[in-house]
Amino acid sequence: MSESFPEPFPEPFREPFRVLVLGGTTESRRLAEILVPDPRLLVTSSLAGRVSRPSLPPGDVRIGGFGGADGLADWLRAHRVDALIDATHPFAAVISHNAALAAATAHVPLLVLRRPSWVPVAGDDWHPAGGLPEAADVLSALGARRVFLTTGRMGLAAFAHLDAVWFLVRSVDAPEPPFPSRMDVLLDRGPFGLDGEREILSRHRIDTLVTKDSGGAATAPKLTAAREAGIPVVVVRRPAGPPGVAVAGTVAEAADWVVLQLSGSGSGSASDGSGSATGSG
Repeated sequence: MSESFPEPFPEPFREPFRVLVLGGTTESRRLAEILVPDPRLLVTSSLAGRVSRPSLPPGDVRIGGFGGADGLADWLRAHRVDALIDATHPFAAVISHNAALAAATAHVPLLVLRRPSWVPVAGDDWHPAGGLPEAADVLSALGARRVFLTTGRMGLAAFAHLDAVWFLVRSVDAPEPPFPSRMDVLLDRGPFGLDGEREILSRHRIDTLVTKDSGGAATAPKLTAAREAGIPVVVVRRPAGPPGVAVAGTVAEAADWVVLQLSGSGSGSASDGSGSATGSG
């Protein structure tokens, strides 16, 4: 009689670890490129849908809002999300606030992936502003006449009353009124090179640059070009992020955080994201 052996116990079925990335930034796409190939993960990237032709990340993608914090919390529960990463633009304050509320409500670990702020270097002539209306006031105080406005197509109404100023507005999509009466639009998408930024400032005889403190390298060359040309820069400060939320300053830190959460050893902590990048690009 031949000796028989029992069938080996099958591997226990394990559902994938579900990650939702609130994206739309270069960092969110890079993070998806790292996470999606991992067979243990099921990654969904969510885009707000404010850009007509977004650059899509790999993996599952959803486009559109959630209906506020409550709607996002419902989505997290319905899709059994295990980890939430807010990798939106540093100025997407409403989305970040809703993400923090939703994560707390649905009891889902949350990480904010936020590129470090720019910091001035020797030779920079920066003028901080607390928002777009204050940036318009600073332009008046500086006596600006030809302004390169790189704050995007939203919020141009803050500058509409500056009739003595000519604006070159750069955005991905065409802006809608209200906007300044003296304005040309440059439709373009970063990253932008230093030579191109120099050429724009020279060709359009720009005397002042306005930018949001977006951070990162993709749009930083304009700061170098302005410094070289001796042009003042009005820098709109970032809104404060939600308190008590872990922050990563790099894509690698965010990927490591996901691995810790997957292993069950994550404490919810990450780098404080306080590292900074100079405006030299």
